[in-house]
Amino acid sequence: MSFAATVLTLYPEMFPGPLGVSLAGRAMREGRWSLDAVQIRDFATDKHRSVDDTPAGGGAGMVMRADVLAAALDSIPAGRPVLAMSPRGKTLTQAHVRELAEGPGVTILCGRFEGFDERIFEGRDVEPVSIGDYILSGGEMAALTLLDACIRLLPGVMGAPSSGMDESFETGLLEYPHYTRPVEWEGRTIPEVLRSGDHARINAWRKQQAETDTRLRRPDLWERHEGARVKSPSGARQKKDE
Repeated sequence: MSFAATVLTLYPEMFPGPLGVSLAGRAMREGRWSLDAVQIRDFATDKHRSVDDTPAGGGAGMVMRADVLAAALDSIPAGRPVLAMSPRGKTLTQAHVRELAEGPGVTILCGRFEGFDERIFEGRDVEPVSIGDYILSGGEMAALTLLDACIRLLPGVMGAPSSGMDESFETGLLEYPHYTRPVEWEGRTIPEVLRSGDHARINAWRKQQAETDTRLRRPDLWERHEGARVKSPSGARQKKDE
């Protein structure tokens, strides 16, 4: 069974966009995943095909209407998680991406204007998800990002099954630095350990680099990683031994 994605949007012409090329595009042509972009405006009921209205209580901008959004969502077959791309949602993680990629697919609701009428989350099983602490013009770019993260993990998309495991966030750490030829470039050389052929030393060096980079660049990730390590049985033994 392939991974099926449905995107509800005011701009269906934005899809598949970059997902139609490279690994994702090839995987789509091979039938590993499918995409259906649905125009939300088709579910408006007035002659102007309105999908938004002024915010209750006053304020700037417009808000996407719950009744129109619900009608659009109700047209989609059930059985897949429904996500709404919103800066008010929980931040997307690699663990969440992997969970989605292992399922039957996903339905994604793309917001515009000031966002969604909050009642859509109460009236339908919709999970708000954010891709970061910044604001985009709409949910479409966020949806493309989420889908790309999922598609690359589908069986056969990246080639070797291990390709997606040795990367940033998969172990709770940033990935270690990489090098390639030439051995020397502008006076800078590849670290000697990577040229040693000693795989045990190389693995130890990479682990150390991953931990150091995470601690310096992403202290939030490092704190969570350390907390998880201490709570685990192996982590507890290590702390005791130290």
